[in-house]
Formats: sequence, structure tokens, C-alpha cells
Amino acid sequence: MTNAESVPELGWTNVDPEMSARPQQFYPMMRDMGVVEAEEMMLITRHEDVVWALRHPDLFSSGSDAIDIGNIRPLIPLQIDPPDHVKFRRLLDPLFAPREMEKLEADVRALVVELIDEFAEAGECEFNGAVAIPLPCTVFLRLLGLPLADLDLFLRFKDEIIRPVAATPAEGRAMARKTGAEIYAYFETVIAERRRKPQDDMLSGFLSAEIDGEVLTTEDIMDIAYLFLLAGLDTVTASLGCAVAYLAAHPERQQALRDEPSLIPAAIEELLRWETPVPGVVRVATQDVEVAGSMIPAGATVTCLLASANTDGAEFADPESVDFARAANRHLAFGAGVHRCLGSHLARLEMRVALEELHARVPQYEVEAGKTPIYTMGIRGVEYLPLVWSVS
Repeated sequence: MTNAESVPELGWTNVDPEMSARPQQFYPMMRDMGVVEAEEMMLITRHEDVVWALRHPDLFSSGSDAIDIGNIRPLIPLQIDPPDHVKFRRLLDPLFAPREMEKLEADVRALVVELIDEFAEAGECEFNGAVAIPLPCTVFLRLLGLPLADLDLFLRFKDEIIRPVAATPAEGRAMARKTGAEIYAYFETVIAERRRKPQDDMLSGFLSAEIDGEVLTTEDIMDIAYLFLLAGLDTVTASLGCAVAYLAAHPERQQALRDEPSLIPAAIEELLRWETPVPGVVRVATQDVEVAGSMIPAGATVTCLLASANTDGAEFADPESVDFARAANRHLAFGAGVHRCLGSHLARLEMRVALEELHARVPQYEVEAGKTPIYTMGIRGVEYLPLVWSVS
């Protein structure tokens, strides 16, 4: 194991803009170290080792001790380990299965067209605010039957949890805990309203859902909704923003998608591999365990570094090249093992439709001259992406 003072800080404060714009440059050094001992945690960096760790929840728990995101109970199903995890996934997986997501495509496409039509003739937009935020947020709110008028409130909730503006990690955790209490209170009120007057939405469906013959409790539904809020409002926004930022800087790749839209699904997989918006997932070692020749002690906080694994030459040929024709792309952007991302099919749908309609309706675009996209750390996204194009 290497104690790496030279490893860049992975937190969300005082981040070097160069690192946030291209973190891939640091991953080979980390993989050379195997398991890296960083501040307050250990990093598993190689593809083979990350996959192995994620497929052994008995050794690497994702329970609520792994990460504090303002919650007072384990989030479902993220912080529930097997065997209970399997029961909840058996309930939730069918809701996000490919056949269910296909039913959403027409509505998602209509929304994307509406958003793009707002700016297509203007020759410019700030993509994050114009598409990357409102698209997945609106889809999420419609699924849960929540009012669009509350979007700003939900965005504040998730930002104060995921990207708290605080001077120290301790202050960030305190802010997250305060905001977490607001989230619980919000959903407790909504669930009570649904009990009085059910609607045709996912939250109402949870009221009658059963696991092993027992209906979900109010606390169960709140713990599911809390997780859905954080995942539904941030990760697709981040993934879509990173993809479009890359395409804006690579006009030949952008044009390829216009010329051959059938490339878009494979391009999405490759951009997820290269950008990896969720760079790592946190686990806690349940016992002493050896990984890559290093001993990880029981109780240690461990980050499985998905972003490093996704550029590992031992798994991906020519990993530094972004190849839209890459075969057998076993990227880990959605994780691996039993906790693999529940919403991966919805994310793919939203990204595919957005890229199809963007490249059908907007000519070659680029970042506005003199301006620079602003990337975030933690969840890797682009919070400022000013685009311009010629209007005939």
C-alpha cells in the first residue's frame, strides 16, 4: 500500500481547475500504487480489484456507516446490504426495467424538443441550465408525482447534500444533516397526502407495495424517496453535461453523431467510461481483507475508484482514446455487483434522446470563445457550459 501525499485531494473544496477539467491524467499514478492510502480513506484503483470488491458486499459493506449524506436511516436500496437488499431490489428493479423505460420515451422526447426549441434559433445557450438540469429533473418529478414548482427547492436540497458550500468537511456534514431533516419532513408530508388521496405516480404505488407480505412503512418510502431525489436530480445532469462538453471540444466526434445517429448509444457508453460522472463509491471493510497485495483493515473506509478503473489499460485497449466503436465496453460508470445503479436504463434513455435531438436540431456547436466550462468534483459535472453555433 502506498501512502500518497502526491495524490490529488478528492474532496469538494479548493479543487484545482485543471484537475477538475481532466482528472483522468492522475489515474495511472494511482493504479501504479494499487491500493492508495489517502486522507481518512483507502482507494481501490484497478478495474479488476474494483469489480472484485463491488461483487463482495460481505467484505465491503455499503451500509450507512460508509457515507453520511444527511440521512438518519439507511437509504434504500443504496445502504442496505444483502440479504435485505435483494428484497428491495426485487420490488424496485421492475419499475426501472428497459420495457418500463421504453414507455417514457415519447414524453421524454417531447420534453427535450420543447427545451431545445427554446434556444435553437438563438445561436447560444448555457447547456447546463437549458437542458442538463431541467430534463432529468422534470422526468424525476413526473415519475414521483411531485410539483414542478418545487424544483428549485429540490435543487437546493441535493446541492446542500452533494456539494455543500462549507469551509470544512465538518461544516459540510452539519449542513447535510440539517438539509436531510428538511427532505424527510417534505416527503413525510407528501406521503401523508398520498395516503389520503392516492395519485397515478410512483409514490402512490409504494403505499400498496409489499415485501415478504408486509407493506412498506412510511419510513421505508421516505428512505427510497430521499435516495431518488439525490440520484434523479444530479447524476444524469452530470453525465449529460460532461458528454456535451466533450463533444463541444471535439467537432469531428460531434459531426459523426449527426451523420450517423445510430452511433449515439455506443458513444454514450464510451463517454460514460471516459468521464465517469460518479468517480467513486464508498464502502466499509467488514473484516481484514487483502487487495492488490495490500491489507485493508476491518472498519476502514474504502473508495472503489470507478473513474480510475474505467481508464485501466488492463481492461480497456488504448484507454486514453475515446472510441465510439469500442467493443465489449465493460465500463463501471453504473457500478457493479448487487448495488449496480438502479436507474441506469432511465439515464441511458434520457441521454440518448437528448443527444439525438440536440444533433438533429442544432448545427455544429462549440464553447463560446473566451469562456471556459466549469467542472465540479465529487459528482463530476459541468455547472457552466456556454455553447454557441451559427444560425442561418
